[in-house]
Amino acid sequence: MYYTRLQVICDPDFSEILMAEIAEAGFDTFMETEKGFEAYAEEKSFNEALVNEIKDKYAEVNPLLFFYDKVKKQNWNEEWEKSLQPIIVDDKCLIRAEFHRIEKKYPYEIVITPKMSFGTGHHQTTYLMIQSQMGMNHQNKRVMDAGCGTAILSIMASKLGAKEVEAFDIDEWSTINGKENIENNHCPNVRIYQGKIAEMNFKGRFDIILANINKNILLAEMESYSSFLGPKGQLLLSGFYVQDVEDIERSAQKQGLKKTSQLDRETWAAVLFEKSA
Repeated sequence: MYYTRLQVICDPDFSEILMAEIAEAGFDTFMETEKGFEAYAEEKSFNEALVNEIKDKYAEVNPLLFFYDKVKKQNWNEEWEKSLQPIIVDDKCLIRAEFHRIEKKYPYEIVITPKMSFGTGHHQTTYLMIQSQMGMNHQNKRVMDAGCGTAILSIMASKLGAKEVEAFDIDEWSTINGKENIENNHCPNVRIYQGKIAEMNFKGRFDIILANINKNILLAEMESYSSFLGPKGQLLLSGFYVQDVEDIERSAQKQGLKKTSQLDRETWAAVLFEKSA
């Protein structure tokens, strides 16, 4: 059986967000490389027009090269596991896959098997979100994880003492993988759903909302985040460049949200907002 392979050359820090977009075009297996990543789809089962739209969309902010070829089916997961390394955030949180064996103990440990989902801690934005979360008070808080991917942020919230966590993602493979990761990390107070924020029928307000998506979605859903957030509630956002912070902040201010802190990692940013009383 043959697969179509799409080789993408881009800034490695840009890979994860781009992979999330390309997954929408029908590619369901990904491998990071030194120069970007490779995406695989069953032969002729992907939307090439959508791939071209994605390329044009992101070429404005990051130089991209796309190459197609055909390869025989193989065990890509095995090859991927060989290159995946554990991540340590601020010497406090270990993020590892099940096959990693780490002797040193850390205050927090998250086991993530990402499969086709995104959010392993390797991308700068996920790292920044985890780093930011460890500086926030989650004790007995109600938390929303919007666009949860692997559910890594939900799991972190649970381990930090959250009372309950409501997570959701538009992709079925994210909710399936997220449930597996939630179970593997023993977080029974985390629930996960498939759908968009507009489709969620959550009752009541949240103390904390987490969203690591991309700039356009964050801007489009800012009003929804604010409507779900209780007085003095916190909104933690990432998935955008440092140069985009002003646009994010301007949108948040219109919804009564005030910026309280910012963390940067290379070209990426995470910003914490607080809703007025």
